[in-house]
Amino acid sequence: MGTGAIAGLFAADLGLLPQARIAAVHSRSQDKAQAFAGRLSATAYDDETAFLADPAVAAVYIATPNHLHAALALKVIAAGKPVLIEKPIALRSGDVEAIAQASCEHGVFAMEALWSRFLPAVRAVREQLAAGRIGDIRRIRADLSYAHPQEPGSRFFDPALGGGAAFDLGVYPLSLVLHLLGEPQAASGRWLAAASGVDLRSEFRLDYPQAVAELSCGFDRNGTNRFLIEGTRGSLLIETPFLKGQRLSFVSDPVRASAVYERGQGLATRFLDRIPKVGRRSEVFAFPGHGLQFQAEAVMAAVRAGETRCATMPLSESAAVLRIIETVLAQPPAGRD
Repeated sequence: MGTGAIAGLFAADLGLLPQARIAAVHSRSQDKAQAFAGRLSATAYDDETAFLADPAVAAVYIATPNHLHAALALKVIAAGKPVLIEKPIALRSGDVEAIAQASCEHGVFAMEALWSRFLPAVRAVREQLAAGRIGDIRRIRADLSYAHPQEPGSRFFDPALGGGAAFDLGVYPLSLVLHLLGEPQAASGRWLAAASGVDLRSEFRLDYPQAVAELSCGFDRNGTNRFLIEGTRGSLLIETPFLKGQRLSFVSDPVRASAVYERGQGLATRFLDRIPKVGRRSEVFAFPGHGLQFQAEAVMAAVRAGETRCATMPLSESAAVLRIIETVLAQPPAGRD
């Protein structure tokens, strides 16, 4: 459901899975549905009821604008179809709880498409943390920022469409921290307002008994876009851009790890990062496509096993991420741009 940019990437990556195919495409515009479906030999629909009644559709991926995600997810679940919902799964934590309740009542699978959790490099992080490679986690730092001009009509800044940096970008570092450390004891932060009133930039602090996470996201700049996990015996760094990271580095010295995390990401930096250095070892977890196929594989496996949840991306953590965003955005902005 939806024919925008992320839908196109997902369709391309689904083509990498031999057991998957796209049976139908839905858009509110029949012309857009036909244009998208025509490239895939799929059926085009502009009617939700007909689309959901199509027996060829075994599961639904929702890739519409943010403000439509929750309502469409409930319709898909009511139709008895497993559903993968593009991030953010909803704009309010209460809507996630409604999705979870409907999923349980109907016995239908539902999951947020936070695809970064399923990447090979992120799986390797969890394995190395479990093996004690960097000891106990003491701090996580991450920034995800891409400059976008504040243009009229831009979905990034439209409050009616669920715009704002936290919903578009902040969910990635927040979700990955919860994936590694669970829900925090406390969450705080600050945000800078765009002219439209949505957050141009947001910063989050998550406190744990023995660790802290310091995260940021924004449309006001191009950030370092790295994810650094600092432990008592070294650090793990998911290289830029971490949301689709393919390079994972172990850095033994905390000062060096911090310096690598904070420096820019130009061509010269990326070249230097590939040169072996004492105290820093890198592994490459390359994959074809854009990396969206791994979450699709997880959904397929769960549905075939008769499950209504995915342990890697539980709805409870999707709701927890939104509660953190709600906590921070409920405060007055620290300033306006």
